Amino acid sequence: MKIVSLLPSATEIVFALGLGDQLEAVTYECDFPAEARSKPVVSETGLPQDRPLSAGEIDGLVGEFMDRREPIYRLDKDLIQKIQPDLILAQDLCKVCAIPSGDVADALSELGCQANVISLDPNTIEEILGCIETVADATGTAARGAELVSSLRIRVEAVRSKALRLPSIGTLCLEWSDPPFVAGHWLPGMVEIAGGTNLLADKGAPSRKVGWTNIANSAPEVVVFMPCGYYLNEAEAEAEGLFAQPDFAGTPAARTGAVFAVDASSYFSRPGPRIVDGLETLAWAIHPEAFPRPPAEAVSRVGPS
Repeated sequence: MKIVSLLPSATEIVFALGLGDQLEAVTYECDFPAEARSKPVVSETGLPQDRPLSAGEIDGLVGEFMDRREPIYRLDKDLIQKIQPDLILAQDLCKVCAIPSGDVADALSELGCQANVISLDPNTIEEILGCIETVADATGTAARGAELVSSLRIRVEAVRSKALRLPSIGTLCLEWSDPPFVAGHWLPGMVEIAGGTNLLADKGAPSRKVGWTNIANSAPEVVVFMPCGYYLNEAEAEAEGLFAQPDFAGTPAARTGAVFAVDASSYFSRPGPRIVDGLETLAWAIHPEAFPRPPAEAVSRVGPS
């Protein structure tokens, strides 16, 4: 089977199912596992890649693409036609994150390619596990998929059962800083599993923009800063600006040193197998007295510079 992945999370699922040798092309963002970097790139971004961009710059550029009704991502149709894939893994969850599956289907029709396009659009951690099973069923690896999902579910339930015996802590997951967005989709449910009371976002609903006053009024006891697509060092650098906002600096979390930056790209933004690592990281941030400390590359405590 020839597989094309248009999502970093789907690439991780494919490798976790032992199908790396059948993966013919990936996106420019697919970097885990390391073998993914050796695959041909079939999806590129229109955003500048020659220099680091601030959160505000990225938001402004994305807005310009939307205003012009131009796609943020480019699909290499020539490569698709050359590969003639049997299966393409795509999404419709977020136009900012990857090529929508409808655009992929249109391109395939134009090329006369008959690939099966599966859209992976989870909104909860259980649905993320379901996506793994969906890919496993489509690739003839149902047994391996069931084994993988079972092992991940055991870890989820271990966090849940321990957290049930702990006090619930008001937790804010901040997905973007300029403008501020609170994390939605699977994150509110993860906060609940990890022993927190999720603030300002609804379980299963999209991430949403809020004001700094909203954040102040929610009085978070813990803030986890997880800017979408950022690795830990990038999140740490961006987090410095949070404390320049008086409304943020006055929150209980900021005053007591309970603000954490995380490797969002690896463990929170991508709905794949490593989301359970993210859950375990989140549980430690909310209840560091009860859960093991995650690896240093996953999370760090941040404060004013």
